[in-house]
Amino acid sequence: MDNAVLIANTAATLVMVGIIWFVQHVHYPLLATFTVDNAARVALEHQRRTGHVVGLPMAVEGFSTLALLVVRPDGVSVVWPWIGAVLLAVALGSTLLLSVPLHSRMASNPQADTGRRLVSTNWPRTVAWTLRGIVGIIMIAQAVGGST
Repeated sequence: MDNAVLIANTAATLVMVGIIWFVQHVHYPLLATFTVDNAARVALEHQRRTGHVVGLPMAVEGFSTLALLVVRPDGVSVVWPWIGAVLLAVALGSTLLLSVPLHSRMASNPQADTGRRLVSTNWPRTVAWTLRGIVGIIMIAQAVGGST
């Protein structure tokens, strides 16, 4: 069961790694090109569609991250689930403190620089989720190899 939690956690994280890099290099730069006249409509549609894509992997990632703090698979060093949890807190914290307010601003009071700010303030999430992916792979390697 512990290994299933680890696999679910790593799979959900790797999905989020792919999504966040797509957002960083494709989606947010495109949002930065919309005129103020179109920004509110695009921002609302972005929020609706993004929720459909990230809802399940984020839920799986969140619950399985908490579970790994309690039921660590054999062979996995105690430090890795905690590092993963801290990185998830960074990713979710920057989502709540940086990205969500900018998306709200784009939807309610669009300004020319909001899209550019989304690109620049998305880096903490991109780095945190990327490092989480690496942590998940390390934990799987430890669980398979039995080393701590």
